[in-house]
Amino acid sequence: MTPARSTSRSRRVLVAALTALVALGTSVTAVGTAAGDGGRRGPCTGSRVPGHGPARDVLRVAEQARTEMDLKSVTVRVTVDGREVVTTALGESMTGVPADPAMHFRNGNVAISYMGTALLRLVDQGKVRLDDPVARWLPALPNGEQITLRMLAASTTGLRDYVPLPEFQQAVSADPFRQWTAKELVALSTSGPRWYDPGTNWSYSHANFLLLGAALEKITGTRLDVLLRRQVMGPLGLRETSNSFTPDIPAPVLHAFTADRGTYEESTFWNPSWTTAPGAVQTTDICDLARSAAAIGSGELLSPSSYRQLLDPGTVGLGHETSICPATVCLANTEATHYGMGVVVLGDWISQHPLFFGYSASMDYLPSERLAIAVSTTQGPAASDGHTAHVIAQRIAAALAPGHPIPDFG
Repeated sequence: MTPARSTSRSRRVLVAALTALVALGTSVTAVGTAAGDGGRRGPCTGSRVPGHGPARDVLRVAEQARTEMDLKSVTVRVTVDGREVVTTALGESMTGVPADPAMHFRNGNVAISYMGTALLRLVDQGKVRLDDPVARWLPALPNGEQITLRMLAASTTGLRDYVPLPEFQQAVSADPFRQWTAKELVALSTSGPRWYDPGTNWSYSHANFLLLGAALEKITGTRLDVLLRRQVMGPLGLRETSNSFTPDIPAPVLHAFTADRGTYEESTFWNPSWTTAPGAVQTTDICDLARSAAAIGSGELLSPSSYRQLLDPGTVGLGHETSICPATVCLANTEATHYGMGVVVLGDWISQHPLFFGYSASMDYLPSERLAIAVSTTQGPAASDGHTAHVIAQRIAAALAPGHPIPDFG
């Protein structure tokens, strides 16, 4: 499925609203490219919000959600045609420390969208083919001759996800500061039977992206963090997005808190080493997240054929319950909602929404309107678990593009 790129009435309305905001003297900044903020310089800063219009609608949604969901902070940036509609941060990072748009937070599986785009760029450059077996680069992987690069990036390998395993859950809860290795994590995933034969079904597995990262390093002879910088973050001007091989977060830091272990406690520096491939464990800010939504979602760095692969690498029609894979795991991938190559296609939107121990984020892009939404949240003491940032993004979409709701996947 390729979302339409045509200019529609709702896009014209949004652009007209932006023009009106400029006339009012509101801080609405033109950026370097049509897709996002490639020309941004300096820290990510909040914008002044007028008393009416799209920016006020976004702020109203964020303020209501923060109260309703008991969120410690909500940070939002919305752009249309690469122009800022609003950038704001509500609430606190820590007690007495206001949240600020320049603060860095963990971006989780947003980095997987960078890996998918990096793989497709290598395809465009003629360095690799999507249907090459990964045994060529990862000979120790069981059944690696049956698993292709496409299957890793689209999550159709049949490898079990190690994250829900009781032994993994217990280990993380007992020591959230533990440094995990990719070898340990892949061993957890491959220690049991596969959910299904490679390429015949769909299920999300963190192991797929650990292996994809390792394969990308082997293919290019380049460390993954360097590769992603060269292929994706550098060309897109993502200056505030970076990898760390430790739990460190560059200052200024948006602090996170969670009650996952039964008591409300700070989780900012809990170790994210298990979340994805070493070299892709990243932090970002809200401006880079909005830029990523627009650039990845529009296929800015890709050929038209690779952009089509990004949106549907063959996942549409996959996903069905089996005797060992429940429907809650082997989710149905339909034309309307399906997994792409490191992204999620949700109706007319291209999305990713990471979740990690008190941090939630969402990046969403509507190609037909060139509308990008980026949201980051942290939890208050009574906040429920779940993708709170994505819920807010859905509400912002309903306010700004009511004809294009963001559905849930599964």
